[in-house]
Amino acid sequence: MKKALQIYGLAGWLAASFVAAAVGGLFRPGQWYFHLQKPAWTPPGWIFPPVWTVLYIAMAVAAWLVWRKDGFRVAPAALGLYIVQLVFNGGWSWLFFGLHSPILGLVDILLLWITLLATTVAFWRRHRAAGALLMPYLLWVTFAAALNIAVWRLNA
Repeated sequence: MKKALQIYGLAGWLAASFVAAAVGGLFRPGQWYFHLQKPAWTPPGWIFPPVWTVLYIAMAVAAWLVWRKDGFRVAPAALGLYIVQLVFNGGWSWLFFGLHSPILGLVDILLLWITLLATTVAFWRRHRAAGALLMPYLLWVTFAAALNIAVWRLNA
């Protein structure tokens, strides 16, 4: 694969990942969220932007590694799963913050977790480094799901 195509490919995967980030960023915590009861282990708000920035970059690089090695013709399922999990990723903020619905956010994040686990396994089978790059994201989404469950239970 030509170097220019590889660079455009990486830029494309970065763009796809950050589109999901931008969609999620349209819906931020507001007064509604600040009045909710939250568990004591809720991280401070300032931690989310840097963590998500690193995760989105790692996610894009993981997808790029699989795409660069196998492309869509050889790895349509793995790369398709990646795109589906991006949709769930971007949708969570809309459901949780936009619609003020911890339960819909919970449904979304559980679907995200399942899809992300499948993506991680599929990536690992195609390119171990790509699978490894998704592990911190999977751990963060696991933590976020636990936090979502706690917020839902405390405010139901």
